[in-house]
Amino acid sequence: MTATDTPLPGVSGTPATFESLDPRTGDVVGTHPVHDADAVAAAVARAEDAAQWWAALGFAERRRRLDEWRKALVRRIDDLARVVTEETGKPIDDARLELVLAIDHLDWAAKHAERVLRRRMVLPGALMSNQAASVTYVPIGVVGVIGPWNYPVFTPMGSIAYALAAGNAVVFKPSELTPGVGVALADSLAEIVDGRALFQVVTGFGETGAALCRAPGIGKISFTGSTATAKRVMATCAERLTPVLIECGGKDPMIVDADADLAAAADAAVWGGMSNAGQTCVGVERVYVLDAVAEEFIAKVVGTARTLRSGSTGDYGPMTLPAQVDVVRRHVEDALGRGGRAVVGGPESVQQQFIEPVVIVDVPEDSTAVTEETFGPLLVVNRVPDVAEAVRRANATGYGLGATVFSKNRGEEIATQLRCGMVAINGVISFAGVPSLPFGGVGDSGFGRIHGADGLREFTRPQAVARQRFPLPIAVTSFRRSSRGMKALLGVVRLRYGR
Repeated sequence: MTATDTPLPGVSGTPATFESLDPRTGDVVGTHPVHDADAVAAAVARAEDAAQWWAALGFAERRRRLDEWRKALVRRIDDLARVVTEETGKPIDDARLELVLAIDHLDWAAKHAERVLRRRMVLPGALMSNQAASVTYVPIGVVGVIGPWNYPVFTPMGSIAYALAAGNAVVFKPSELTPGVGVALADSLAEIVDGRALFQVVTGFGETGAALCRAPGIGKISFTGSTATAKRVMATCAERLTPVLIECGGKDPMIVDADADLAAAADAAVWGGMSNAGQTCVGVERVYVLDAVAEEFIAKVVGTARTLRSGSTGDYGPMTLPAQVDVVRRHVEDALGRGGRAVVGGPESVQQQFIEPVVIVDVPEDSTAVTEETFGPLLVVNRVPDVAEAVRRANATGYGLGATVFSKNRGEEIATQLRCGMVAINGVISFAGVPSLPFGGVGDSGFGRIHGADGLREFTRPQAVARQRFPLPIAVTSFRRSSRGMKALLGVVRLRYGR
C-alpha cells in the first residue's frame, strides 16, 4: 500500500500536508500528508495482519512474489529514477545505478532467504547427546524502517528487501526530503501482494518517525541517519524496549600505500569523495598517502578533480539538504585556517545549492574537516611516513563505517588493522554492491547489519529448541538425582575434559 491519507485532527478533517522540492530548482514535485501518531498506529495495525499472512505463505511463495516485484522494479527503472532525481537532484544515471544495486540486493535476499533462515540442526554435545537440537529463525512481525535522503532507494531497500524476504511486513518512513521515492516503491509492490498492507509508507517529519518508534506493534526499528538522530531514536525505542538496527554516518578514510596503482587510487578517491556531491556515508572523506608517492598521487587527484563540475547537467548534482552547505563551508574554512592548502577549489567553491570540488592537503588532524563528517564534495589529503601512521590516523575518529585501501601487496594486511565495518581494497565502495557481504559500522557509525546472511537474520528472532529423544541413564535435572549418579557424571567429565 502507499502512504495512507488518514487526516490529522484539524479543521474539517483536512490532513496536514508538506511539499517535496527539487533541490536544483526549488520547484514543488509532490505534496504528502503529515502522518500523526494515530495514523502511524493504524498503519502498523494493518501491517500486523499482513505480516501473519505473509509469514504463512512460506519461503517459496514469498520468493515468487518478491521475484515478481524485482521484475516490476526493472520495468519501472526509468520512472523511479526520475522520482529520485526530482527529489535529490542527482544525475539520472546515478539514480539508475542506485536502483540497479537495490534490485540486485532484492534478488539475492529472495533467492537466499530459505537457505539462511530455514530450521537447522546443531550438535547437542556429548553431555546432552539424548537431545535433538535445532535453531529456527522466526520473523519479527512488523519492521519499521526510517530511511535517509542521500540514497533514498538503495539504503532503505537494504532493510526493506531483507525484512520482507525474512517474512516480515514493513512500515517505511522516508526522509521528508524524499517522500515520493518511498511512495513509488510501495506502489510498485501493492498489486503483487494483492493490495495487502505488507509494505506501507508513512510520511512526515521527526514526529512521524518518533510515532513509528513508539507504535506498540513494531517489532524492530531499522534507522539510517546521523549519529545525533540515532541517539534520539534509540531513546524513544527504549521506552518499549524495541530493538534497533542503527546505521549512521562516517568519516571514511582511504590509505594509499607506496606500491599502489596511483592512477586507479586517484580516480577512486575523487569518485568516492565527489560523487553524489559527496553525500555518501561510505564514500571517501580523508586520504592518507605515503610520503614516497604523495606528490604523484596528489597531482593525479588534482588533474581529475579539476575536470568535474556540479550542476543540473554536471557530473554531480546539488546539496540535497540545504543546511549541509553551511557544514561544508565551515569545514573548508577551518581546514584552510589551520594551515591546510587548497589544491582544487576553495571557499569560493561553496555556493548556495551547488558546490564545486574542493581538495585540501596537509590539514591538521584536529581540524573539523578531519574529525567531523562533512557530507559534501570536500576531499582532505594528508601525507604520512608509513602505513602504521596511516592506520593510526584512520582509526582516530569515533566513526567506523567503511574504508578504502590501495596496495598491490598489503591490502588485506592493512584492512585487518582498520576499525570499521567494511573495507574496499583497490576499489571504492565495492562492498556495498556485493549482496552477500554484511553492511554496517562500529562506534559512532552504529551497529547491526543489513545485506547478506547477517542482514536476513537481523530481521528474525532465533528460537532454540532442544527435544529429548530418550532419557539419560543418569537423571541430573531432576530431584530424583542421586549422589551415585553425580559421581558417575563427574567421572565422565574428568575423563573427557580433564586430560
